[in-house]
Amino acid sequence: MGTNGNGKGKNGRNGKLSKSDYLEQLEPLELELNDLARWLQHTGKRLLVLIEGRDTAGKGGTISAISATLNPRQCRTVALPKPTEREATEWYFQRYVAHLPAAGEVVLFDRSWYNRAGVERVMGYCSEAQAKAFLKQAPVFEKLLVDDGILLLKYWLTVDQAQQEQRFAERLADPLKRWKLSPVDLQARTRYADYGRAREAMLKATHTEHAPWTLVDFNDQRRGRLHLIRDLIARVPDRKVPAQKIEFAPLEHPPLIERFDGPLKPS
Repeated sequence: MGTNGNGKGKNGRNGKLSKSDYLEQLEPLELELNDLARWLQHTGKRLLVLIEGRDTAGKGGTISAISATLNPRQCRTVALPKPTEREATEWYFQRYVAHLPAAGEVVLFDRSWYNRAGVERVMGYCSEAQAKAFLKQAPVFEKLLVDDGILLLKYWLTVDQAQQEQRFAERLADPLKRWKLSPVDLQARTRYADYGRAREAMLKATHTEHAPWTLVDFNDQRRGRLHLIRDLIARVPDRKVPAQKIEFAPLEHPPLIERFDGPLKPS
């Protein structure tokens, strides 16, 4: 079905994927993500996924879609705040190292060390010399991770400025999304082209054979999430591990009713 005014069918308003079709396509991918997680636990492999992109691109929603049905003890999201005064004096990659995955884990970075190549460079939070040094060091750092056996995937979520403006306006109008707006976000509105130039310099310096970038169109966030998850699953080796058989024997007595002898009772 094509576009229709009610946002129903495969395409909703503006030709975007409807929520019902999105959920229908997401369901089998969730099963495959759980297969992947079981394979990681079985093999002890470590999966590190970097989710990068402009403000409003859809990083948080994508991470939620990946992690929603996974064991939170196995799958962690890392979204680091502004560095402390002490962290600002450390080796730039140092505070990220503590959050790398252990055996069997999935770690999803909601922004990563690439802050230095993006917001820090564009907004002047680091010097140009620091930014250039980062672009030289990042491929070396990532080579160490990959050589140690970490499965490293890097995604950049793309969004046109018209779509970004619409999403900023939605955040401003929705009290439940207002927290997503910061002074930096508002300043970034006027630096769209600057961010594009910084991204191109970053891709040129850090798109390597051992740690390539994958760019995903996120002007339609639902389509973008599905495409990214499919790509993620395809990039991980054969992950079929039989599910552990669990005996679910019947109770040896009628089900008990929960009782409370003290003064406290459930409402």
